Amino acid sequence: MRAGLKGALCALLASTALPAWAADVASPDGRTVVTLDVDGDGVPFYRVVRDGKPLIADSDLGFLFTDAQPMRRNFKVESETRAAHDDTWEQPWGERRFVRDHHNELAVTFREGRQNSNRALTVRMRVFDDGIGFRYEFPDSDVMPVANIAEELTEFAIAPEAAKDGKAWWIPGGDFNRYEYLYNETPIDGVTTAHTPITMRLADGTHLAFHEAALVDYSGMWLRRMEGSRFRASLAPSSRGAKVVREGAFTTPWRTIRISDGPAGLVESDIDLNLNEPNKLGDVSWVEPGKYIGIWWGMISNRWTWGTSDRHGATTERTKEYIDFAAKHGFRGVLVEGWNVGWDGDWFNNGREFSFTQNYPDFDLREVTDYARSKGVRLIGHHETSGNIANYEAQLEDALDLYKELGVDWIKTGYVADAGGIVSCNADIADPCDPETEIFEWHDGQRQVQHHLKVVQEAAKRGIAINPHEPVKDTGLRRTYPNWVAREGARGQEYNAWNAYGSGVEHDPTLVYTRMLSGPMDYTPGVLGLVGDNDYPFSSTLAKQLGLYLAIYSPIQMAADFIESLDAHPRELEFIKAVPADWSESHLIDGAVGDYAIFARKGRDSDDWYVGGVNDATERTLTLDFDFLDAGATYTAKVWKDGPEATYLTDKRHDIAYDTVTVTKGDSYTVRLAPGGGVAIQLKPR
Repeated sequence: MRAGLKGALCALLASTALPAWAADVASPDGRTVVTLDVDGDGVPFYRVVRDGKPLIADSDLGFLFTDAQPMRRNFKVESETRAAHDDTWEQPWGERRFVRDHHNELAVTFREGRQNSNRALTVRMRVFDDGIGFRYEFPDSDVMPVANIAEELTEFAIAPEAAKDGKAWWIPGGDFNRYEYLYNETPIDGVTTAHTPITMRLADGTHLAFHEAALVDYSGMWLRRMEGSRFRASLAPSSRGAKVVREGAFTTPWRTIRISDGPAGLVESDIDLNLNEPNKLGDVSWVEPGKYIGIWWGMISNRWTWGTSDRHGATTERTKEYIDFAAKHGFRGVLVEGWNVGWDGDWFNNGREFSFTQNYPDFDLREVTDYARSKGVRLIGHHETSGNIANYEAQLEDALDLYKELGVDWIKTGYVADAGGIVSCNADIADPCDPETEIFEWHDGQRQVQHHLKVVQEAAKRGIAINPHEPVKDTGLRRTYPNWVAREGARGQEYNAWNAYGSGVEHDPTLVYTRMLSGPMDYTPGVLGLVGDNDYPFSSTLAKQLGLYLAIYSPIQMAADFIESLDAHPRELEFIKAVPADWSESHLIDGAVGDYAIFARKGRDSDDWYVGGVNDATERTLTLDFDFLDAGATYTAKVWKDGPEATYLTDKRHDIAYDTVTVTKGDSYTVRLAPGGGVAIQLKPR
């Protein structure tokens, strides 16, 4: 080889080869590349490139503390480790039975070189084909034995050229009503401070969703837009000043970014589950998915009361009627709210008055649970705290022991209080739970994160599953604690009872691509009467109430209406009784963020498939392809769909049509989605 050519080749190789310390890691398919490094000031950062184009620009990493210098500058890359992982694990219940965890990992340790400080911090990055997750790892250190974290400096700087003309769907973080807001649809630079998950669609069709996984003993993360398309983590506050207090070695939650070419990739991603630890409970066969009815809609729609009155909802007689209905129609459980002492008066602001073991005189807890058992039905327990976790934790073990004795194995908990209104004990005084010295925390602050896990762990010891309302957001911990079966954590169907057209028609198809990315939601579908308090009309057709069972996943699904209303719609009740609450496969087969969502799901315990979903205010005609069906099989498809005059805007909300057709793999079916409408299809092999 001539010297000149050889020299040019060596120069080319030198210019393209990475330095020995360069910290890049690619997804298994090679499309996404993440870099971890420090800039000229020693500020740790990461960046993300997708298909050779910038997606996340250089984004700072670091911390502020209440009692120590920031972890921000003067860091150097000290070391790195790499790993690759590919396995498949089985969910005891879920949207799908088997989950593949396929990622490449890079862990970089940064060492501070500032005078009089030698602190270290490791950032562990995992890159999947459908996104990334990273967390901080603090070593056990004499320099900082206790970390009093004032704030994270974690940034998510969407590359300006990628963010241009993009849209975001989000709800405000740090506002009074927790997570129970309608979603904003704005340009990316129109976001202020948002809860996660927050979903974005870029101009080129790329979809992003920012969230966190494995939120344990830490404060929940909001996203605050700093400028343009640059966001920074903002931790939920604490009464202690420091938003997070941790001792010794610890890891933060994972910060996650789902990345997809379209909406289906976001919805079907399992990143947050894969970033959680495996099941810690052992045999969880006692966690049984199922459907339930309840004495709940009567209070929500103001026919009955939670507290004692001549309209008290939770009476022994009424509960037995609901148990009889559940037994007749195969519902596993009956939820009873308002059975326990404490609901009288201003219960919203007086959570210290609740007893979790003492029932009202017109409700005999033991008689009711005995009656339910004789009918093959389970009573579903209810613990409303009004946000007073001091009172609840003082009674927790006795309350759970009572339910275990009585055979109550699902509990709905509640934390109705304004954001920042969680009542806790003050550990810094001699009598920490003295009502005169109460302290107040946030629903997604570290103290409440600790509380929820305590309840789930104590319930697991007794074979009880937990479904919290007004919760901290889901971050995939159901993998580690499979008795954490569902949560609320969003504006639920109850809002349809409180004003005309409730949450509007865009809310349901927006939830699919935002809140539902975090995990199961107890949305309480199945209000077939389509009216709330004062006969307020729903923003839903009758077919949409059935489509919700496919669109809004939960392993515990409610038929929320009055039993007489369910009885008045026998053909719709037929579908609700048949549709599973546990699946072996789930696929989004059509949809767009905020517009509509159609799923195909296969039952866990049969070869039946179900197709269905929900629509916004725009009438649509869809052709649904049945490519997901098993080859060689013939199916009978029973269809519940919007009738020709159906619309949520008139008294034709109940206009519904039925159809029965024979289909095989590769066939299609054309269906009209009404404004505010939906569809539900059951496909049974012949």
